[in-house]
Order: sequence, then C-alpha cells, then structure tokens
Amino acid sequence: MMVMETNRLALRLLNMGDIDDMMQVWGDNDVMEFCGGAGTVDQELRSLRFYIDMYESSGISPFAVVQKDSGELIGVCGFNPPNNGCDAELMYHLKKAHWGKGYATEAASACVAYALKHPKIRILGASVDPRNAASMRVLEKLGFDYVGLQFFAPTGQDEPYYMMHC
Repeated sequence: MMVMETNRLALRLLNMGDIDDMMQVWGDNDVMEFCGGAGTVDQELRSLRFYIDMYESSGISPFAVVQKDSGELIGVCGFNPPNNGCDAELMYHLKKAHWGKGYATEAASACVAYALKHPKIRILGASVDPRNAASMRVLEKLGFDYVGLQFFAPTGQDEPYYMMHC
C-alpha cells in the first residue's frame, strides 16, 4: 500500500516479501557502516516483522522507498520508535547505487510532512554517526536543530542528535 509519493519516489508499507531488496540495504556493509553494521537474513526478517507490527499499532514505521520510473525498491525511509525524548526517530537508508542523487532528502522530506500530520508525533528526532557528513546535511536541509551528543547503543558511541518540533 502506497503511503505517500514525491516527484520521483513512492513510499509504501514494507512487507515480508521485501527481504531480498532489504538485504541490499540492511545487509550491505557499506550502507550500514554508520549504523552498527550489516545484518543477517534472520535479523532483517525480524526487523521487517517488527516494523510491520509497529505500523499496525502506531501508524509509523520505515517505509519502502520505490523509484517511480523503474519500480525498483531503492531503500527505506521513515520512523524508528520513540527514543531520547522524541515521539519517533527519522531514519533513512538507501542502496549504495542511489547515493548522491537527492533521494534521501526527497524521501525524508515526505516523511517529515507525514510526521507533521501524525497526531502522536510532536517531536521528531534523528541521530547521525559523526563521520556521516552527508546524513547531517540532509537533516539540516530539512530544518532539524542540532541538540547535542547522545549515546547510540547500536554503534556504542556518542552521536550528533537532532530534533524537530512538529
């Protein structure tokens, strides 16, 4: 089911059949370098189930990012559960072949618009590995405010943390 779209992208609900595409994202060491590393098929099947259930219970989750002209699932963008005083955390991961084309900003912008209309999201947060300058630029373009360093358990380090009031 499509949830939102942009000029070039459609964002739809994830489903268990997305595992092969998601392994090209969550299972790729380069893509997940700043997020605790690549996962195994079993881990990512559990992640898909978790996010599907999360959407059913709260109306938020990461969404599959699909390129409209090709129909290719090129990544994921949406929301992780509440953390660090926010109601949801923005996240985005794209297949490496699609980096540097503005897709992260485009998809994340659509998700911010979704958050602004969601009745349970008042504060949107996002953490970024300090080595990931491109991701920090995306958050700054979207209007997030840097609030300081926060400990991020999956990577075991303090990371820049950003917030936006919705």
